[in-house]
Amino acid sequence: MTTPSVAPSAPAPAWRRVAAQAAFETRTILRNGEQLLVTIALPLFLLVGLVRTSIFELDTGGATRLDFATPGVIAVAVMSTAFTSQAIATAFDRRNGVLRLLATTPLGRGGLLAGKVLGVLAVEVVQVVLITVVALALGWHPHAAGIPAAIGAGLLGTAAFTALALLLAGTLRAEGVLAVANLVLVLLIVAGGVLVPPDRLAGPLAHIAALLPSGALGEAMRGALLGGGVPVASIVVLLAWTVAFGWSAARLFRWQ
Repeated sequence: MTTPSVAPSAPAPAWRRVAAQAAFETRTILRNGEQLLVTIALPLFLLVGLVRTSIFELDTGGATRLDFATPGVIAVAVMSTAFTSQAIATAFDRRNGVLRLLATTPLGRGGLLAGKVLGVLAVEVVQVVLITVVALALGWHPHAAGIPAAIGAGLLGTAAFTALALLLAGTLRAEGVLAVANLVLVLLIVAGGVLVPPDRLAGPLAHIAALLPSGALGEAMRGALLGGGVPVASIVVLLAWTVAFGWSAARLFRWQ
């Protein structure tokens, strides 16, 4: 007797495959202790440290330390997830062959990248909610009319730093990415114009930081949430870096 053949089941719709991958990426970051230290603990530590201590002198331009520091801390949160966490996770997935295998599934390369971006955005939502809750509890008064602009700046900053993360993850060895991504994050926080406006940094750093994606993102966040408006120059810088990093990643990224 001939056994009836069973037709292979059709793959799930593209949107469902991408959503499943995004959920996996989000859980991976939120369940990893080292990732949580960078994405959640670091921004909150910076927020409380800048507001409750006087170790760092801040020229707030008349704003309270809390109102001045919170936008920059949100920018740091975006950088920590879109850049550092994504670069490290993608680099080790590449080394372990995960990227190559997933790229051959119905998810495909485009779906894999879309899932990673959505995962980054989901983690950023968690970060911003936690930072906002803590900041409001401390007495933060953001400029409500600037919230949509801050969201737009955050999305543009996410695009720039995710593109940079993929560029590093797709070209360097995983161990190298681990060291470089963490070092770059520290340097950008200290001297990249994200917590302290570029024009208040010493010497040549004032000019360099203004042209970095970190400085542009910090200035955009402060302009939006302090009510001064988002500087056009910051948007131009973020767009330029997004295009440059994205083009470089598309040409140089290696899947194995």
